[in-house]
Amino acid sequence: MRTFEEICRTIEEALARLTFDQPPRSLFDPITYTLSLGGKRIRPALALMACDLFGGKNEDVLQPALGLEVFHNFTLLHDDLMDEADRRRDKPTVHKLWNPNVAILSGDAMLICAYQLVAKANDKAILELFSRTALEICAGQQYDMEFESRSDVTEEEYLEMIRLKTAVLLACALKVGAMIGGASTADADALYDYGIHIGLAFQLQDDLLDVYGDPKTFGKNIGGDILCNKKTFLLINALSVASEEQRQVMEDWMARKTYDAQEKIAAFTNLYNELSIRDLTERRIEDYYRMANEDLARLSIAPETLSVLKGTCDRLMKRKS
Repeated sequence: MRTFEEICRTIEEALARLTFDQPPRSLFDPITYTLSLGGKRIRPALALMACDLFGGKNEDVLQPALGLEVFHNFTLLHDDLMDEADRRRDKPTVHKLWNPNVAILSGDAMLICAYQLVAKANDKAILELFSRTALEICAGQQYDMEFESRSDVTEEEYLEMIRLKTAVLLACALKVGAMIGGASTADADALYDYGIHIGLAFQLQDDLLDVYGDPKTFGKNIGGDILCNKKTFLLINALSVASEEQRQVMEDWMARKTYDAQEKIAAFTNLYNELSIRDLTERRIEDYYRMANEDLARLSIAPETLSVLKGTCDRLMKRKS
């Protein structure tokens, strides 16, 4: 069984070998640029780990796994355009470095490249799973955008949105790797469920870190979600349990067009503390983590073979950035 570090090296080396050296440069250079920005490479890593669990071959899973990473980066490229974000991983976004039309078309090309790579699995069921996942992620993004203009988003709606936008691709990566590795249907489905629960916990952890993370390790500015009134698990639950007075304070802050950023962040953080929102969020993360471990317990393979996968996901749950 390869270590996480060995798997990541394999992925980075394979990504470096992906070439988009063809005309027009204005279409393909943004793809190379986007993939060069780095990232955790969690999705292809999960696919390789799942394949390893069942004795699969690296050469069979590597190209489809890269396809998942190219697809993930395509979604980030288009998300940045829709959000009008200036920077991604501390570098200019594609629509800023080039222009919005280039970002649209290069993103479209990335999606096609992702399909070409996933198709190398030569398995209709894998392509169907990937296609379903891709549509679910589009639905999740649409919900996320619609939530921006709504003040009545429920916890149930939010959890479904993050399941679609974040969790299903992690689940897909695990199931694709398992299928290529020769797993039974039951084992592949158990890993898919594991990916869903880890993905939900991962996003809730991200919501939590935006408020309570360490600025030195988080990698983003603390309070970014608060400043843009983003509907997060914390905000939705705070609005749900707040007194009329507390709710009014939050709504007043969200309605302001001009404000001191640190004052707004402090105001929401204090309200979250008063309402025990951090504890609530941490409990929900633990619930999903417990469910994820129950999913692993359903697998027909020896528990000791899961150490690399479980260790990787444990680090995700305890991450500070």
